[in-house]
Amino acid sequence: MRLRKATPEDAPACVKILRDWIDETPWMPMLHSRASMEAFWHARLTDCAAWVAEIEAQVAGFVIRDGAFITALYLAADARGQGLGARLLHAATTGEAEPQLWVFQANEHALRFYQRHGFRELRRTDGDNEEGLPDILLTRPGLDPGPPPPRSDEK
Repeated sequence: MRLRKATPEDAPACVKILRDWIDETPWMPMLHSRASMEAFWHARLTDCAAWVAEIEAQVAGFVIRDGAFITALYLAADARGQGLGARLLHAATTGEAEPQLWVFQANEHALRFYQRHGFRELRRTDGDNEEGLPDILLTRPGLDPGPPPPRSDEK
């Protein structure tokens, strides 16, 4: 597994990971076509700080930071539970004094993940987002992310 800076050419792989997650998440609506999602994520990968995790030269996850906000962190289903999320989060928060992000209230797995990594709740909404789903604003105030987590293939 390796991390690298994402490029706009990674958009199709990132969209596949995101669409697969939406498909397996019963409460998450699919709001956009594949083509419109690829155009949107191509722009995000152009305009924002972004990293991908690769396993055997295939994109297995990605994270995007826009200023202090982590706007996306998704992993392919078969890449979960291997420390990739922690490594991507570390890459995106290094050098950022108070990173913030939104997480859907229904996404309990993600909420626990971020809490394990020092994020704390700032506020909740009843769904004033595009999806119309209740969400939570999280922040990790004043923490130095420290050294990167160990690679899953390092013992």
